[in-house]
Amino acid sequence: MSIFEDESDKKPVAHEIGCDLSLISVDELESRIALLQQEISRLEAEISSKQKSKNTAESLFR
Repeated sequence: MSIFEDESDKKPVAHEIGCDLSLISVDELESRIALLQQEISRLEAEISSKQKSKNTAESLFR
């Protein structure tokens, strides 16, 4: 790895809950919103999957 990192190689900074938003551009804020919405969707899908598994297991023991 070079001591001079290319800007395009850097990962986008994850949003930190409660951070100061005053220095963040509108484009960056919109990007963070999109990232957070994707994460919410991923979390909701995992909840749904776990609920289905739980319901299946419970139906076997009735």
